Amino acid sequence: MILLDLFLSFARVGLFTFGGGYAMLPLIENEIIQGRGWLTLEQFTDMVAIAEVTPGPIAVNSATFVGYRLASVLGGVVATLGVVTPSVLIMLALAMLARRFEESAALCRIKAGMRPAVAGLIAAAAISVARVSLRDLKSVGIAAAAAGMLFGVKMDPILVLIISGVLGVFIFA
Repeated sequence: MILLDLFLSFARVGLFTFGGGYAMLPLIENEIIQGRGWLTLEQFTDMVAIAEVTPGPIAVNSATFVGYRLASVLGGVVATLGVVTPSVLIMLALAMLARRFEESAALCRIKAGMRPAVAGLIAAAAISVARVSLRDLKSVGIAAAAAGMLFGVKMDPILVLIISGVLGVFIFA
């Protein structure tokens, strides 16, 4: 039963999320924390950090992480298939129609309306993660340094995470 629940939960996330992996985070949070109680918010935040530093899309990594945590390797595979199956099917259908409607004014207006919504979804996920992660000045300092490295110096996000992890070893010792 857990395998079916994993597949359906992540298929719902995959089906109703537009805009990429970060836009999926609020839905994943809602599904696995509030909806199913499979993780706490702190565990979710840790999962996001791990998913961020591993290769591959964050949503796929998150699904694999949660599936493995709940039902070992098979759970990881089933949850991953759940999150990607709707996208694969939808993209195959859209790819067949894309050329035909590529210049459609209505489609351009729809996409223009969806872009700000994606930014809002990503901001909501960032606020949720910040509520758990930024609990003291040390954490706020690391967050500010990470933002500075990312936006100011244009450092690679993976390198920012590695440096932040090293800083954490010394700052939280």
